[in-house]
Amino acid sequence: MTVTLKETDAVVIGVGWTGSILARELTKAGLNVVGLERGAKRMPRDDFTIPSVRDDLKYAVRQELFQDTQLETVSLRHSPSETALPIRRLGSFLPGTDLGGAGAHWNGMTWRWLPSDHRLRSHITERYGKNAIPDEMTIQDLPVSYDELEPYYDKFEKLCGVSGKAGNLRGKIVDGGNVFEGPRQNEYPNPPLAKSMAGTIMDTACRSLGYHPFQAPSSNASEVYTNFEGQTLGACEYCGHCERFGCEANAKASPNVCILPALLADSKFELRAHAQVKELVYDKAARKVKAVRYVDTRSGEEYEQPASIVILGAYVFNNVLLMLTAGIGEPYDYKTGKGAVGRNYCYQVSGNAVTVFFEDKEINPFMAAGAHGVLIDDFNGDNFDHGGLGFFGGAWIQAGPTNGRPIATRPVPPGTPRWGRDWKQATAKWYNHAFTIGASGCNYAHRENFLDLDPTYRDALGRPLIRLSYNFHDNDYKLAGYVGGVLGRVAKAMNPTVMSTPSVKKGDYSVVPYQSTHNTGGTITGTDPKTSVVNRYLQSWDADNLFVMGASVFPQNASYNPTGLVGALAYWSANAIVTQYLKSPGPLVHA
Repeated sequence: MTVTLKETDAVVIGVGWTGSILARELTKAGLNVVGLERGAKRMPRDDFTIPSVRDDLKYAVRQELFQDTQLETVSLRHSPSETALPIRRLGSFLPGTDLGGAGAHWNGMTWRWLPSDHRLRSHITERYGKNAIPDEMTIQDLPVSYDELEPYYDKFEKLCGVSGKAGNLRGKIVDGGNVFEGPRQNEYPNPPLAKSMAGTIMDTACRSLGYHPFQAPSSNASEVYTNFEGQTLGACEYCGHCERFGCEANAKASPNVCILPALLADSKFELRAHAQVKELVYDKAARKVKAVRYVDTRSGEEYEQPASIVILGAYVFNNVLLMLTAGIGEPYDYKTGKGAVGRNYCYQVSGNAVTVFFEDKEINPFMAAGAHGVLIDDFNGDNFDHGGLGFFGGAWIQAGPTNGRPIATRPVPPGTPRWGRDWKQATAKWYNHAFTIGASGCNYAHRENFLDLDPTYRDALGRPLIRLSYNFHDNDYKLAGYVGGVLGRVAKAMNPTVMSTPSVKKGDYSVVPYQSTHNTGGTITGTDPKTSVVNRYLQSWDADNLFVMGASVFPQNASYNPTGLVGALAYWSANAIVTQYLKSPGPLVHA
């Protein structure tokens, strides 16, 4: 039996970065908001304290903070001609669960998209010709320009206390920052983190090649910082426990540190933990989501929460699942190209790396933060001429350990046995004398990469699994090959004692090794309801009171980690809801 509850002004599904931001902005506007979180209530004071938080087995290996694949997962096939099978153990990507979501266990990289990334299709056709983009690449412009979104990037960076150095401050190019970035009106809230030995070596080598190194924009606070919500972040301790962990010093920005203490203290907000959303109650004729049905996973009781506004702030796969099972919008058909729900799923072209070893330098990899590297953006996006290369896009390239935790950190030179006495001797010798130079490449939309409902497999609530049809394609492999060459040049310029051969992405996509939790697309934003799910304010084209948040709205994936754009779009959408929608509920953009 489903228990129907009293209607509230707004319900937020998923209380991670976007859910926290939207709930906070709506309560400030005077609305009563219910937040539904499928996992437990986790707060730093109770859950992320030393020594228990530094448990490598519990968090990094046994995946304490991640989605439980025994209850819900996705299935995978490499092409529409194959039969998909469920992913039984997380590997390639690690969706979060519990309060704060993936924002509790991320590394802290906080990027803005390049101005050209915002208008990618228009930019490429203007520079390389109207027929430059292959038909199978379904890339689209983001319907919000960099200039429009700049104040919201800035607001999110101030919420997180991002550490970094501007490279383009109000149009003035500044050496030591990212000279390729779009113009920013303000410097970063905090100065860059302390430069590691690996970062220093990277900086020197890249400058010798004529490149433009800078330190990573990091939501690991370099100094004690208090944000505009009145929440104080501690200074980073360089403990090497960022990704897969909560932060013991409250130095890594997370919803749990930056916004939830203020939100939970607000009488207009009610958090319901262990609330697994089952479905959206959609009235197609009224163009409205009337309510949200969820299950209390502790008791098994089912509830229906009516609301005037529904904010869908779950992870990429869950956003798409709830839209498809409710029948909101037209499902994407890769054969005809029609429909939009599930369209343009993208990931990341990662795995390109080279490891360098130095007998005469001590790296101290254990003194690290999640976003602690020195990078170059010279080969990212369209920052270099793609004429004649046969591909579009690029990668940011970084050197700098994020941790030196000994279970997973065992760099050894090429030719070292994988076990035994010689391996033990090599891992002892080189542990403190090596680091990896890695690259994170963009992944542009392809006609055959999409999400839909699996016809065979179901989750613990009886819903179809999301079926992921995904593989790398020609553009990805050529991009990876080109970036591999750059990695080799950078590594050689460091004059290491020995170096590995730069690895290059080959073969089918694998879900086994970790690559990134940068899944995007499926409910993409655009200007045309035929090719997008939400309008430029992230409002559903088919349900006026439904707003969809997160990386599922990206029309393709840039090389950058998605969180900066996710946060900026959340504040952009929240502003539109408060200043426009509440005054006159209905479509904010007319098709």
